[in-house]
Amino acid sequence: MRVVAPPFGARLSALAARCLAIAVIGLSSQLAVADDVADVQKLLSAGKNVEALQKADQFLAGKPRDPMMRFLRGISLSQANRTAEAITAFQKLTEDYPELPEPFNNLAVLYAQQGQYDKARNALEMAIRTNPSYATAYENLGDVYAKLASQAYSKALQIDTRSAVAPKLAMIRDLFPRDRGTNVATAAPAPAPTPVAAAPAPVAQPKPVPAPAPVAPAPIPAPAPAPAPAPVAQPKPAPTPAPVEAKADAREREIESAVRAWASAWSAKDMNGYLGAYAKDFDGDKGSRKAWEQERRERIVGKRSITVKISDLDIKVDGNKAVARFRQDYRADGLNISGGKRLDLVRAGGEWVIVKESSGS
Repeated sequence: MRVVAPPFGARLSALAARCLAIAVIGLSSQLAVADDVADVQKLLSAGKNVEALQKADQFLAGKPRDPMMRFLRGISLSQANRTAEAITAFQKLTEDYPELPEPFNNLAVLYAQQGQYDKARNALEMAIRTNPSYATAYENLGDVYAKLASQAYSKALQIDTRSAVAPKLAMIRDLFPRDRGTNVATAAPAPAPTPVAAAPAPVAQPKPVPAPAPVAPAPIPAPAPAPAPAPVAQPKPAPTPAPVEAKADAREREIESAVRAWASAWSAKDMNGYLGAYAKDFDGDKGSRKAWEQERRERIVGKRSITVKISDLDIKVDGNKAVARFRQDYRADGLNISGGKRLDLVRAGGEWVIVKESSGS
């Protein structure tokens, strides 16, 4: 999933993704003071988890039920790899504020990282029940089901090495070729007086349970001489390899997950996730990667809030290269811009990264 982020993308997807969601949580009467929230977000963005946690604890000593600060505290614990405490923090948030889907989603990400896919599935179903329009939870739920399917197919292959599930298992492993780890978002949008749906990136998930190498069936001994020997059972035919179309579809899903994770990180002002979506030599015509990154940080972090939505996504794949065209709706501090967008991507190190970006195409 990709988490904001999330890919179990992270993308569980391209299983997104990926990253823990940093969301704007509603309930205006209970939102943290903007300055305190902003301070904790900046500390998280700088990787200063200890300081962020200390400031969150100081704030919560006076306002122990504030949902936004408790949510940021859970993010801080996650980034510090204090998983058990992070799980407890998000569990208590779901109990105190069951109407908020984001804590359920982040709880599912943590469960998935531990391989507890049944718990992850239940948490995501609660997130969807709370907000039926929560697209990230649907994506992560699909990735959880894929992981559960991988485990079931591996078990079937252990029991019967000649089972016909091998192509299905291969297709799932093609979808999730390796464990990308969970990218935890380090910045959250500024609090707003009305609830805003979270936009976590598809979450990356743990590796599928590997299936043992198929064992060749033992040779059938010749029947003993007899007047009328019984016929010898013939071995089952070898499974048909997965069709080429399935691999193409898998690549398209990986690319879609990468593009949506990029948009989610941009919306959440998660600079690590956003900059990580681009190739290492991408400079955006600024002359150097460093100059481009500085320009993007100033334009993104300085905004009070950002929303990037993608629609009409069309993907063309050519080997390790791809082009993604879509309609982009961008909103930031009262500015609304809609138009065509094109991203040229290449597959590098098992990830799809952006090498060229253009608008109006």
